[in-house]
Amino acid sequence: MKLSQYKYNLPQELIAKFPADNRDESRLMVINRKTKQIEHKVFKDVINYFDEGDVFVFNNTKVFPARLYGNKEKTGAEIEVFLLRELNREQRLWDVLVDPARKIRIGNKLYFGEDDILVAEVIDNTTSRGRTLRFLFDGTYEEFKDTLYRLGETPLPKFIRREVVPEDRDRYQTVYAKHEGAVAAPTAGLHFSRELLKRLEIKGVNFAEITLHVGLGNFRTVDVEDLTKHKMDSEQINIPEGAVDIVNGAKQNKKNVCAVGTTVLRTLESSVSTDGYLKPYSGWTNKFIFPPYDFSVPNSMITNFHLPLSTLLMMVSAFAGYDLLFEAYRVAIKEKYRFGTYGDAMLIL
Repeated sequence: MKLSQYKYNLPQELIAKFPADNRDESRLMVINRKTKQIEHKVFKDVINYFDEGDVFVFNNTKVFPARLYGNKEKTGAEIEVFLLRELNREQRLWDVLVDPARKIRIGNKLYFGEDDILVAEVIDNTTSRGRTLRFLFDGTYEEFKDTLYRLGETPLPKFIRREVVPEDRDRYQTVYAKHEGAVAAPTAGLHFSRELLKRLEIKGVNFAEITLHVGLGNFRTVDVEDLTKHKMDSEQINIPEGAVDIVNGAKQNKKNVCAVGTTVLRTLESSVSTDGYLKPYSGWTNKFIFPPYDFSVPNSMITNFHLPLSTLLMMVSAFAGYDLLFEAYRVAIKEKYRFGTYGDAMLIL
């Protein structure tokens, strides 16, 4: 497959700026790979497609307020700092992206918050935009983290062109988020409400939880026409023993295993035994899925409507089939479905 095959014309007004009023009342497009049928539903109707013993696999990562605004020493120029991951807890070292990058050099100090409550020093250049910062802070680690999070902003993707509002802190987080470490939400999971989860549970549907701490690699542009040459950023994953037992039990009993989102899809496919079963794993994955690809673990998935040329779109096309997916996207644009992080959902059977 080539990059140019993932270009399509998406009207700007179809990119959702705000979430639906209620999590489980987004629109839901259901596409059936066998019959090629496309149906239009509401998200909470998803319960009608699953039965007792089927499994939903969720990514329980939790987003932290990763975007900070500070000022450069001497010039006072505003600098945006995007926290990617903590490198060393004791030394307060963080891997970050800075914007505008050209203004920031090793040795520069950055000041954050009123009265410059937080100061950071640039100690390394990791990439053209990336830097390593050492935060200079006298208090305990807990006080440092509290300060960082108080100053931080919910890291909505840049394609949502608006100011961040207080409600985003709750809505840009799944209701089952547990393990902090993501700089972007696993968006398919944003459609699940506590009520819907309860109804699924009552119906006998089982839940398995894995963790993939979503990094900015999701939004990184693909700049090679030949997709085999694209390298995904590594992201930390954890597939616990309990989740493995639930998923493999469903597979043995010929039940549905539904991956909730592309992050779950990638995680499940990153640790598979030779006979197609899931294996426990804790570490990193840089798996990039695009057609043609044979999936071993999930046989259905829930996802959002993704932007042109994105790795997420490529991954979903491998699952749904390229032609069927692009037909579904053509219908979605015609029917004015909402695209992107806060947009509507798709169930692929």
